[in-house]
Amino acid sequence: MTKRVVKKLDELLCDELTAIMQYMVHSEMCANWGYDRLHQAVEKRARQEMHHAEELIARIIFLEGTPTVSRLNQVHVGADVPKQLQSDKEAELHTNDMYNGAICLADEAKDAATRELLESIVKEEDGHVDWLEEQLDQISQMGVQLYLSRKPTRNFTAKVRKDLSAHAGLPWAGNNPKR
Repeated sequence: MTKRVVKKLDELLCDELTAIMQYMVHSEMCANWGYDRLHQAVEKRARQEMHHAEELIARIIFLEGTPTVSRLNQVHVGADVPKQLQSDKEAELHTNDMYNGAICLADEAKDAATRELLESIVKEEDGHVDWLEEQLDQISQMGVQLYLSRKPTRNFTAKVRKDLSAHAGLPWAGNNPKR
């Protein structure tokens, strides 16, 4: 029975590693587009998935298994923010189903420690689904343009000032000494 639990934990590890890659790509895309707060939120989710992967690796090793860290599922990169959020939500829902199945397997194996670990992770995964649903609801209710306008670069004003100071003395620059 322990071998089945280890195999299931390894499948969950694959899901977590895939999520890390997908979220990091989405996070960097958001940063590139200037959506700093969204970039930070997605990056934070990726870090939480890294922590989940670390916990799964530790448990697999404790159960005398060898974690497989060289395998990923298909990464679904969204071409825009709504598609990113939707693909992340689908990944989280799939992972939640996997965790719930693994919890049942841990029960069958009478492995309370694994069950507790999986329950703590699935609670965090539920929080991820909730956040993603909130973002998609906001897009649906206010439109993508308004949603994204609320996720600008945090330091936009400082960036503009820096850009303007680089062009000091030009007639259109904000700190033109001739004005």
